This record gives sequence, C-alpha cells and structure tokens, in this order.
Amino acid sequence: MALLQQLEEPPRASPKGFALFALGFRPFYLLASIFAALSIPLWALQFSGLLPRPYLSGPVWHAHEMLFGFTLAVIVGFLFTAGRNWTNLPTPTGWKLCGLAALWVLARVLVLTPYTVAAAVVNVAFPLAAALGLAVPFIKARNRRNYFFIALLVLFALVAALIHLTALGVLAMPAWAGLQVALDIVLFIIVVMGGRVIPMFTNNGVPGTSATRKPFVETVALGSVLVLLAADAVGLQGWPVAAVATVACVAHLWRWGLWQPWKTLRTPLVWVLHLAYLWVPIHLLLRAISEVGLVTSSLSAHALTVGAAGGLIIGMMTRTAKGHTGRLLRTDRFDTTAYVLVLLAAVVRVGLPLLAPGQILHAILVSAALWSAGFGLYAWRYWPVLTRPRIDGRPG
Repeated sequence: MALLQQLEEPPRASPKGFALFALGFRPFYLLASIFAALSIPLWALQFSGLLPRPYLSGPVWHAHEMLFGFTLAVIVGFLFTAGRNWTNLPTPTGWKLCGLAALWVLARVLVLTPYTVAAAVVNVAFPLAAALGLAVPFIKARNRRNYFFIALLVLFALVAALIHLTALGVLAMPAWAGLQVALDIVLFIIVVMGGRVIPMFTNNGVPGTSATRKPFVETVALGSVLVLLAADAVGLQGWPVAAVATVACVAHLWRWGLWQPWKTLRTPLVWVLHLAYLWVPIHLLLRAISEVGLVTSSLSAHALTVGAAGGLIIGMMTRTAKGHTGRLLRTDRFDTTAYVLVLLAAVVRVGLPLLAPGQILHAILVSAALWSAGFGLYAWRYWPVLTRPRIDGRPG
C-alpha cells in the first residue's frame, strides 16, 4: 500500500534547507555534472594555447580529468550511496563528505597549476580517502561481496601515482599506459554494476520483460574484461589483446541481448541504460580492431568514456537523484533531452570519424557541444534537488 501511494501521490515541493552533504551522491553528482559541462571547453582553450598548459599535456590532461575527475567522482558518489544500503551502516556525510569533495576540487585545480608535486599527491590521496570511507562500513558489516570496490579505488590511486610519477620524470613509461589501465578499471566497474542493476531495473520498470542472467555468459563477460585489464597492466599489445577483446565483445553483446532491450523503448529511465551498455561491446570491438591497426585507439576509448560511461552516468545520476530524494522514478522532457544529448555525443565522436576520417575536428567540436549541453542541463535541473532535503522528510 505504501508503494502504491508513492506511485500515485504527486511529489511535494522541496523543503527549505541545505542538504548537499547529507549523502554521497549529492556533492559528487553535482560537481561531476558541472565539471563535465565545463572541462571540455577548458581543454579546448588549453589546447589552443589561450590558457597556460599544465605539466600534463593537453590530451593527457583531458583523459586524466575525464577518468580521475569526472568518472571517479560519480563512482565515489554512487558507492557511498549504495554502500549505505548494502551495509545498513553510514558512509561519510557532513564534514567528512565535505572534506572529500573539497579534496576532489583541489585535485582538479592543482593539475592546472605549476605545483606538480602537490597535484600528484592530492590526486592520489582522493581515491585512497574514498577507499577508506568505503572500507569502514564494509568491513564492519563484513560485506565481503563488495570488498573488491575498495580494492578498485586503491588501484585507481596506484594508477594515478604511476601517471603523475611519469609526468614528473621519476618513472620512464608512457603516460597512456597508465590511462589504459584506468580505462579498464572503469570498464570493469561498468560491467559489474551494469550486470547488477540493468536487469533488475528492466524487470521492475517495464511490465512484461524477463531480463535474465546466465552463469556461463556472466563468467565469460566479467572474466574476459579482467584478462584484458591484466594484459594491459603487463603491456601486451597486438593480436593477443585483440583476441581477448573479441571474446569479450561477443560475451557482452550476448549478455545485453538477454536483458531484452527492445522492450524498454517506452521507458526512458531504462532504455538510456540499455543504449549506454551497448557501447561496451562497441568499445571492445573497436579495441580489437585498433590492436591490429585498422582504427585509432581514440575511437575505442571514446566509445567507452562518452558512450558507455557517459550514458550510464547520466541515466544513473537522474535515477539516483530522484529515488534518494523521495521523488517519483519518472523522467520528464529535460531528463530525456539530457539522455539524447549525451548519447548523440558518443555517436558523433565515434561514428563520424569512422565514416569520414577527414571530419575528426568537426566530430570533436560537435560531440563536445552535445556532451556539455547534456551535463549542463543536468546540473541546472538537479541543483535544487541535490542541495535541498528529501521531500519525504527522511534522512539522506
């Protein structure tokens, strides 16, 4: 009966007050969406020479900030929010959460300054601090099923350290090697969380669906991504990596088909997740092709970051913000517009260079505009949602 009333009653007006640090998703979703909207123009200004270039070169800065800035902020916000539900114990809130958010902001500022050592230290400290904030409730609750998220945050810190030590000249290795491992970590988090939530949201949100998971497909899909991560960590290239990526592509396309995406077309809150996940096998296919020199690795990377990560993030940020502030799980035209803008950004950034290689500059400019508009729209619409208390009076 309570659930029926929740579905039938219109949402009440947002109460007054400030609740930005009441739960992990609030500050990190807001900061990530603002940063996503502003960082692409900032990179363009830096790359054009209108802003001083920091010690991380233009494309490396762009890749670093999309992974260790935007994506990591959303991951931490999601894990702090989901972690409380998984353990029934508090994750960082209040001044602790404020401090973590400030550390993230400081890391974004310092990479634009000449203070290279400080930038390196803070960028390594943020994922470590987030791992600690997650480890306390997980270990207290003995939530062993999710311990690997703590390990992945520590691995983020290790990869960040390698990238910055390389940039500082302490280590002699390509910066892109560390970034590729970071991409693989993001891919693994996407496929784990996608496999948990997309079938559930599909069956709960779309009547008549029966999204399923098959143990063999799950094992191959997750295992092949871990093998790919290991291959990149040890520096393998060429046909061995292409073979692993091909197997992973087939497994994830099979996995996606088992979720019955064609039945979700009238439910934007669900189809956005399915369309975003489709970019996972696209990324893996392009990764395999790039390893044999037929396309550039940039297309594979952007299929993952813009298509899969961007699409899943915009979908989950709207869903989480609504659900954890007491609102109905329904999209409006602004939500759907944001979904379309971000997913179109992926189509343009990856598809146009494949069809017309000479149009790469136009692809970058149009894709950047679509991406910034999508996340800028989210930041504008959800600013009051994320900064005010829940409309049902509950904590969080």
